[in-house]
Order: sequence, then C-alpha cells, then structure tokens
Amino acid sequence: MVKRRVVITGMGAVTPCGIGVENFWKSLLDGKSGISLIERFPTDNQTVKIAGEIKDCDFNPETLIDSKESKRMDRYTQFAMVAAEEAIADAKLNEAGYDPYRIGVIVSAAAGGFYTFEKNHLQMIERGPVKASPFTIPMLIVDMAAGRISMKYGYKGINKAVVSACATGTHSIGDSFRAIQHGEADAMVAGGCEATVTSLGIGAFTALRALSKHNEEPQKASRPYDKDRDGFVMGEGAGILILEEYENAKARGAKIYAEIIGYGQTADAYDIVAPDPEGRGAVKSMQLAIEDAGITPQEVDYINPHGTSTGLGDKAESYAIAEIFGDKTQNPNLLVSSTKSMHGHMLGATGAVESIVCVKAINCGKVPPTINLDNQDEDVANLDYVPHKSRDKKIRISLTNSFGFGGHNTTLIFREV
Repeated sequence: MVKRRVVITGMGAVTPCGIGVENFWKSLLDGKSGISLIERFPTDNQTVKIAGEIKDCDFNPETLIDSKESKRMDRYTQFAMVAAEEAIADAKLNEAGYDPYRIGVIVSAAAGGFYTFEKNHLQMIERGPVKASPFTIPMLIVDMAAGRISMKYGYKGINKAVVSACATGTHSIGDSFRAIQHGEADAMVAGGCEATVTSLGIGAFTALRALSKHNEEPQKASRPYDKDRDGFVMGEGAGILILEEYENAKARGAKIYAEIIGYGQTADAYDIVAPDPEGRGAVKSMQLAIEDAGITPQEVDYINPHGTSTGLGDKAESYAIAEIFGDKTQNPNLLVSSTKSMHGHMLGATGAVESIVCVKAINCGKVPPTINLDNQDEDVANLDYVPHKSRDKKIRISLTNSFGFGGHNTTLIFREV
C-alpha cells in the first residue's frame, strides 16, 4: 500500500512562555523563561515553590468557551480547547469540506484532571461523598479533551486519548500521522495538554525527588545539560497541531507549515522511572523514525530533545543522539536545544509543544536556545546545545524526542515542504 503524505496546516499553543503560537515562539527566541513562583495555591508547606505556571491574568478560557461549559471542564481540558481553537482557525479546517467522519481527534494528557480530583476529594472528605460535583468523573478522566473538541466542532472520526506519560503528546501526533498515512482519516486534530501545577502534582513529584528546588531564582532553575542542574521544573499548557493528507491540503489551498515524515516508538523495558542508562530505547526510537522517513542521520539539522534537566535523563539521551548523529566534532551541522529550559516540563503537553518548536524552526530558519547552560556537564555528550542565545540557521529537517515514565520512547521527524 502506498502511504499518503501528511502535512501540518494549523498550530495552537497555550504555554508558560505565552498564549498563542507567535507569542510562544517570540519568547523562546528571546530566551525568555516562563518559570516563576507558583501563585494558584499556597506553597508554604511545599518544598518546591516554582513552576512553569500559566497565570490567570494571561489565560481566560471564557473568551473562547461558553462560561457554563468552561466551569464543567478541568483546567487541562480548557488549555486543550483554547489551543485547538487557535489551530483549527489557523488551518481553516471547518472550511475544508471534509466528511466529519473523516476528521479525527487524538488529544490527551498524561495525568488528567488533577484540579478536579483534589477539589472534589477534599469536598467529599469534609462534607461526605454525596457532596461531590456530578461532573467530577467527566472532568477528571483523561480522554475528555479529545471528546470535548469533537463535540464542539462536530468531528466524528477517530477519537481517543493516547496516554504514555511524558511521551503522550508525541505519541498522539504520531498515531494521528499513521491514521492519515493509512487512509483512516483525511484530517486529524492532534496534540497534548496538562495541568498538574497543583498541590498534589508538585508534592508528588517532589516526593519522587524529580523536581528542581531552585526556588530563589525560578528562571534559572531549569538547566538542561548544566552541571548544576538539580531536577526538572513542572510546566503546564497545551499544544495542538492540525494534520492533513498532502494532496487534499494542497488542493484546497491550505497553508502548509511542514510535512511529518518519520515516526519511531520503543520501550526501555528497564525501570518505572529511570531511563535505560545506555539509552538503547532512545537510540532505537530515533533509528526507526529515520528509517521511516527514508533519510540519513546527516540530513537532520535540528533536534529538540527530551532534555528535562535531570542527571540521568540528559546524559542518556545526549549519548544516544551522539551515537546516531555524531558529536560536535563529527557533525558540526547539528544543533540540539532544550526549550524546557524556558517552559519547563509540560508532561503530556510537552511533545506537542516541542513539535511546534520543530516546525517553527523550519519555517523561520531560527533555533531557540538552551538557556541557563552556564557550565556544561562533562558527563553529557559533546553536542552543540545552542547555549543562551537563539541561532540563525537554515533548517530543512528537524526531529523531536519524548520519553515517559514506564520506559516509553517516541520520535517524530519533520521536513520543509
């Protein structure tokens, strides 16, 4: 069977670095951090008091969502709805004339409705189980972002939530790519969302010893590849991409941002939290994506890595990249930058948001920096991590990696059209 080509025709973003794709992208190129002290809940009893938090003054879902319906959505779903609105309008998808049964939605979070869970659990403890909101379950379950998007726009095709921890957003885009490739859909709304900057989310990840405790200088806390890194910084938000079959998109005169050409996915089968220290699963995921794309490693110009700012993760992935693409001395063409240094780790949303970064790098000929990389760790591979400042460079092919607890690995490759 001849696989159909798949292109990106719309994008939407809700991030700590800006609401909307252009605001987000400008902040990244300026090296502006979206990490700050948490404001939405008291942190007096929390060890970690910082996050890539989307401030209430910047995010008002009721400008795009009916106020009654907005109150029946968890914050993660609100993020997804606002990002989807931007992406769908950008693609002019509702003007494309597709059969609604040929438009699908794969949008998910890694954790689901943490706000709803916390609020209603406390209410049940204090007032009894019958006092919980009847919307508790529909608000907290992880598939509701996809369901809500389909209901608002009338998309009746494939509809599901792919959950693979921090690889969720990337898997959602990859599975949407395959659905169009294989003729199961003509267009897909794909991406990830997350809202775990809550007392439970911050407290639980702190107990896991995964988060940075650099509370005194929040904007300097996320330090991928730096020898002084002490964990990742939690982020929140959403990234949505509109995928279409190339010939259809071209025929209707759609704006085409880039083509998806490769998708790889593997499992470490090693540990529930820690990555394979030798990065074997990451290596294989990238190799499968390169093979799927029909390119050579030397053709990749830019990688947006998982790059979370953890000791084991940064080291394992960097050496996996160097094994395939060569280090800075062997492949000076390759640029690698972790934008998590600015927006933090957005869990289920992060792969979708970083896919947008890869596409914008192709469109604009610019690579955002890895900020806070003051003293590169000698234990990570010798790659060009684009420290401190963005770089002008022609990007024809870009790649993104996402890895999740449970050993999930996934890779996407994008190419200019």
